[in-house]
Amino acid sequence: MLIGLLISLPLIFSLLLFAMKDHPVLSKKIALSASLLTFTVSVVALFQFLGNPLGYPIFRSDIFHSLGIDFTLGLDGLSMLLVLLTTFLVPIIIYSGFGSGIERRNSFYALILLMEMALIGVFTTTDFLLFYIFWEIALIPIFFVSILWGGNNARTITFKFFLYTLVGGLFMLVAILFLYVQTPGEHSFAYSDFYKVLDPAAQKWLFLAFFLAFAIKMPIFPFHTWQPDLYFTAPTQGTMLLAGIMLKMGVYGVLRFVLPLFPAALNDYAFYAMVLSVTGIVYASVIAIRQKELKRLIAYSSLAHVGLIAAGVFSRTVNGLEGSMLQMISHGVNIVGLFICYEIIVRRTKTGEIASLGGIASKAPVFAAFFMVIMLGSIALPLTNSFIGEFLLLLGVYEYNGYLAAIAGLTIILGAVYMLWMYQRIMYGEVQETTAGFTDLTRQEMVVLVPIVAIILWIGIYPHMFLGLAEPAVKSILGV
Repeated sequence: MLIGLLISLPLIFSLLLFAMKDHPVLSKKIALSASLLTFTVSVVALFQFLGNPLGYPIFRSDIFHSLGIDFTLGLDGLSMLLVLLTTFLVPIIIYSGFGSGIERRNSFYALILLMEMALIGVFTTTDFLLFYIFWEIALIPIFFVSILWGGNNARTITFKFFLYTLVGGLFMLVAILFLYVQTPGEHSFAYSDFYKVLDPAAQKWLFLAFFLAFAIKMPIFPFHTWQPDLYFTAPTQGTMLLAGIMLKMGVYGVLRFVLPLFPAALNDYAFYAMVLSVTGIVYASVIAIRQKELKRLIAYSSLAHVGLIAAGVFSRTVNGLEGSMLQMISHGVNIVGLFICYEIIVRRTKTGEIASLGGIASKAPVFAAFFMVIMLGSIALPLTNSFIGEFLLLLGVYEYNGYLAAIAGLTIILGAVYMLWMYQRIMYGEVQETTAGFTDLTRQEMVVLVPIVAIILWIGIYPHMFLGLAEPAVKSILGV
C-alpha cells in the first residue's frame, strides 16, 4: 500500500496543479505539502522495509493486466536508497525556488511532481515494459521545464538532450522486446523472467543497446555532450532534478539490468566501459579547472563524479558496487547543495562569473560556512559523505585494475584543485562591486541548506544504515 502511495501522491497533486488557475502562493503550498507528504510515506516505507528482513514490500494492481503489463512495484535495498534520495531532494528543490521569480508556478511545480512520480516508478517497478514507460515519462517534465523556463538557446539545447535520450531509449525498447520474445512459456516482461534469458550469442548486442541508453542518461564520456549546456541553460530547479536525481536512472539501470542480465558480454566489454568512465573523470575535471562560470564548473564536476561511480559499477566488485550506491546518494545531496549555493549567489549578485565575485565570506559568514561544508563534501574530505563512497569506489576499481584505479584517483586531486580554487576566488579576496551588498542567509535559505549539511555529516560520520541497505542488493546483483 505504501509503495502505491509513493506513486499516486505526486501524480494526484500534479494533476491538481495542472487543473488549477495560476495562483503563486497556493501553488507553492500545494507542491511543497505534496512533496513532504511523499517523503513522509517513504520514511514509513523505510521502517517497514527494515522491519521485514525476510521479504521486500510489494504493491500489485491488475489495472493494466489487459495490456499485458504487470503493474507490480517493489522495494529492495537499491530501490529504497534511490526512493529516499528522490523524496528527500524534491521538497528541497521545490522550496529552494520559492524566492525566485518563476512564472506559471502551478505548471512548473506540477511538472516537478510528475517527474517525481516517474522517477519513483523507475526505481520501484518490477516489470520491464512498465520500467520503459516510466523511463520515458520522466523525460517529458524536464523537457518542458527546460524549454519553458530555461535561459538562452533553451529550445535547441533541450531538443538535443531530448533527441539523445529518446534514441537511447528506443535502442533499449528494441532490446526489451527481444528479451520478451525469448522468455519461456507465456511471454512476460517481469524482471525475474528476463533474468532466465542468458543466451551468450545475443548478449553482446543486447548489452550495447542497454549500455547506450544508460550511458546517455548518466552521462559518461563520450555521450555527455548534451549535459553541460543543458545544466547551464535549464532553470536551477531543473538542473537540480537532472543532476541530483535523474542521472541516477542510468546508474540504476546498469546495476539492475546490465550486470545480472549480461555476464558474458561484460567479460568482453566491461574493460572498455571502465576506460570510458575513467576518461570522463579526467576530461571533466580538466575542463572544470578551466571554467570561468560557476554553474558550468559545477556541471563538469558532476560529470567527473559520475564517471567514478560508473567505473565502480563496471568493476563488478562488492566494494565497487557498495561505493556506487552510497556515492549516488552523496552525489545527489552534494550537487543539489552546490546548485542551491549557486542560486543564492546569483540572486544577490546577478552573475555567476567567478571573476566578478569575491569577498563574500566577509559579508555572509554563515553562508560561507554552509558552502564550505558542501564543497568539502564534494571533494571527499574525511568525515563527509563522499569520503566513504569514493574510498569504496577506488578500492573496487583497484581490485579490478590497478592502473585504472591510479587514473581514477585523480578525481580527488583534480576535484580539490577546481573546488578550492573556486571557493577561494568567490568567498575571499577583495570585495567586488557585485558583492558589496551581499547579505547573509535568510530563514528560507537556512531551511533548505540545513538538511543538506546534516546528511553530508551523517553519512560521513555514520554511514552504517546506508551501507546496510546496499549490502544485500549488492550480493543479489553479483550472486554472492
